[in-house]
Amino acid sequence: MGSFFRLLAAGPMFFVSAWLLMLITGAVHADIGVHAFGYDTAMVVTIGLWLALAPAIGAVARTGCKQGTPQ
Repeated sequence: MGSFFRLLAAGPMFFVSAWLLMLITGAVHADIGVHAFGYDTAMVVTIGLWLALAPAIGAVARTGCKQGTPQ
């Protein structure tokens, strides 16, 4: 049942992370050499990042290695 609630918590975090990406990019766009973009583009980039990182995070979480135990 805990997985269900974690999934529900991920929804609002998607919108928050897209908003933060938009703000951070707007603040440093001149320094890193990209154009500042709006919220829709930030949502598309966030979806791409989540799709790219989710399998890696899932694989690390599934290893079952507890912190402090020898490998």
